[in-house]
Amino acid sequence: MALGLAAAATWFKSSYSNDSGGNCVEIAELTGRVGVRDSKVPGGPVLLFGAAAFARFLAGGVRD
Repeated sequence: MALGLAAAATWFKSSYSNDSGGNCVEIAELTGRVGVRDSKVPGGPVLLFGAAAFARFLAGGVRD
């Protein structure tokens, strides 16, 4: 992925995240894909998922 694409993206942090150094991720929509990165290392690597794959991932994490 082009570094500029991730740098220019609008990243969103979980509403469960806080500023006390917890383990959280951020996500961003990147041209039909979803980028996921470590919120503590915003300049670090970005994992890319297709939109459908990311939706399946989220559906698997839903609790009743």
